Formats: sequence, structure tokens, C-alpha cells
Amino acid sequence: VLVMIAAVMILFATSLFGFWELKLPAGLTQAASKSYTGYFGTLFMGMTLGVVAAPCIGPFVLGLLTWVASMGNPWLGFVIFFTLSLGLGLPLFFLAVFSGQIEKLPRSGEWMLWIRKLMGWVLVGMAAYFIRPIFPKSVGVFILAAVAFSAGLHLGWIDRSKTAFKGFGWIKGIAGTIGLVLAVILIGTWFMRGPGVMWQTYSHDLLSEAQKLNKPVIIDFYADWCAPCRELDEVTFHDKQVVDQAMRDFVMIKVDLTQKSNPINKQLLARYGVKGVPTVVFLDRSGIERKDLRLVDFLPPDQLLVRMSKVGKNNTP
Repeated sequence: VLVMIAAVMILFATSLFGFWELKLPAGLTQAASKSYTGYFGTLFMGMTLGVVAAPCIGPFVLGLLTWVASMGNPWLGFVIFFTLSLGLGLPLFFLAVFSGQIEKLPRSGEWMLWIRKLMGWVLVGMAAYFIRPIFPKSVGVFILAAVAFSAGLHLGWIDRSKTAFKGFGWIKGIAGTIGLVLAVILIGTWFMRGPGVMWQTYSHDLLSEAQKLNKPVIIDFYADWCAPCRELDEVTFHDKQVVDQAMRDFVMIKVDLTQKSNPINKQLLARYGVKGVPTVVFLDRSGIERKDLRLVDFLPPDQLLVRMSKVGKNNTP
């Protein structure tokens, strides 16, 4: 599924790069591009703007649709497309208000092709984000860094788009520099981050040993294809304070659900009532779960430390 999502985004990115064109029937485009007077004409022109803009914005919108569909969150999808609608509508609003200043705006030209290529690189970056879980973590980071580096070089210096707009060269240089800096930050952050939590594989003996040592237990139900799981692992469980407290006071257990064929994992899912990932279960020193502390989404390190402090106390609710 992740490969197919990434392939769709790469396909639409190639359209934005100019390898193929998404076109509507000529008659429909001509009818939508005509000017109509009056209130009804204004309404009609607003409703059909998408038909005129389809060749440019269509691939990007379809890429966003694929991304939103993969997340399955209708509210987040609404926010994303509402923001996109504001981006499309506000410029037209200001053009209507300040119509006398239109002659001072940059004219249509090669700079618009550069904008299309920028949106193409955004889709390539989204494809890299989706394909990352298939590879080892280090490879995934380098894929994202490679996309940022390539986008910076292409948009900043390789692309030869020119325009009479004086600030266009500066915009290209800034965009290229941002891409290169982002690549350096991604690689630098990966190399400079400290060691993460030392996880152990689940076993009944390990739980018994934890009770004998009078230590609480944290069980992390994880999967490589789960974005919040990776965020927890790469951010929260690599925080120095979290790592130090986990090493000193806890028994840390990870249940990898990337492949669900393991019969022991199925038993654990039923035993702890796990409905999805990520799910982080906290067991107190007596081996009893603190259900009020159960975690089912990403949590920053400081908030996780609060939960670790609560489960570390001897009393239970």
C-alpha cells in the first residue's frame, strides 16, 4: 500500500515537472475561462475556477487526496483542503479589492513553471515520507535528505527558468539554500542524536523478574509502518532524560507488530486489549496495568516523563 501511494505521488510529480499534462476537454475549459457579468456570472466563475486551474493544480490536489486518504482522518483532511482553498481564494479576493494595482504584479511567465516544479518536489518529498518505513531507519533518513538536497540543487541552480521579475533570482537562491540546509539538518540530527532506549523482547520470565526487582514495566506495541510509532521511537524514546530514567527504574519491552504472523503477539494483543498502534502499556511494580496512563498516540518526552513518574510510585489507583 505504501509503495502504491508513493508511486501515485511520483506520477503526479512528473506531471508538475512537465513530462505529461493533465488536460480537460477544450470546450469545458473555454466555457469556464470566459468572463460573465453580474452576481450569477461571478458565482459561476468562482465555481468553475478549478476547471481552469486543473492543469496546474490538479496533480498536486490529487497527491493531497492520496495523502489524506491514507491517514483516514476526516478532520485533518478538512483542515488541509480548507487551507488550500484559502490559498486559492485569498489572492483573487485581494485582486478584486486592489484591481487598480494589477498592472504592477509580475506577469505570467517562466516563473510559474518554476512554481510547478516546486510543487512537484513537495510531492516527491511526500512520497519519500511514505516509502521510508519499508527501509531501515538510517536509509529512510538518507532518502529524505537526498530528496531535500536534490530539490535544493534543482530549484536553486540547475533550473534555468528566468523572468523580468527582479526578485526571482533571490527567491530561487533562498529556496535552493533551504533545501540544502534541510538535508544537512536531517543527516546531522541523525548522527548527533544520543542512544535510544534499550528494549527487550517480551517474555513471561521478564515480567516475573521485573516484579522481583520491584520495577515497573513499559510495553511498547510498535510497527514500522506506523508514523506515530516512529515519531515516538525517534523523538521521545531517544530523549536523554527518558533514556536515563528507563535504564535506571524500568523494564522496557517492545512488541514489534510489523509482521502479525507471530502467535505470541496475537495473544498479547488479546491480553492487553490492544486495538491499534502505537499503544504503550504501563505496568506498576505489582505487574498491574495503569490503564489511566495508557498511551495511544505520540507524546513529547516531558509528558512521558510525567507518566513514568506516576507509574513508578508504589500506590495504584
